[in-house]
Amino acid sequence: MEAGRETASRVQRVRHELKRRDVEVVKVAPLGAHFVAVTFHGEDLADFVSASFDDHVKFIFDDASGEQVRRDYTPRRYDPTARELTIEFALHGDGKASAWARQAAAGQRVTIGGPRGSMIVPADYGWHLLAGDATALPAIRRRLEELPAGVRATVVIACDDAVTLASAARLDVRQVADGAALVDAIRAMPLPGEDAFVWFGGEASVAAQVRDVVHGEKGFPRSASRISAYWKQGASDHHEDL
Repeated sequence: MEAGRETASRVQRVRHELKRRDVEVVKVAPLGAHFVAVTFHGEDLADFVSASFDDHVKFIFDDASGEQVRRDYTPRRYDPTARELTIEFALHGDGKASAWARQAAAGQRVTIGGPRGSMIVPADYGWHLLAGDATALPAIRRRLEELPAGVRATVVIACDDAVTLASAARLDVRQVADGAALVDAIRAMPLPGEDAFVWFGGEASVAAQVRDVVHGEKGFPRSASRISAYWKQGASDHHEDL
């Protein structure tokens, strides 16, 4: 691909009215050893909008000391009829949100804020690269459910646990050991010159390396990509688009 090449963006960006919604836990379902799906219900969800797999909401709760905690999460699934929103939590480390998810039970109340907006990526790109660590899995799972038959999707995931993914798209899943291996896998991968979209979500230093490979080394257009730092080593609350 020609270095620095840019193309007209097919991505549509929309803004949503920012709202805080009080919701109640109605279901908790384990997803393997290190994830749990928590479903929230509330009349405040009646006008909830999540137009993109890349969206994030602010999950707000009080910890055991009464301190308010705010973390970003992907809206995994929304049922407007039931007024229910499902979020998948990774149960990793000793973070406050992971600790909350480990003890989540029906009847508990929290607040959901946003999303502020959506970056709507057309599903009919001929090829999609979806990459990231375990924190990206909810967004990747949601996107794979949306993709139609006939398009190709390559997933590169850095995760210790075995990952099972499904899609109507022609799917190629490559599981690697860590962020360094993920960057190497993308570096070794030929990126189509047209009709393709690159997406990444994960740790900030890995996101920066992916950006440098995709845009710097390969000259892939920024208009057909989204590279996000979902978290940062040593930081309690971090979200940044690179």
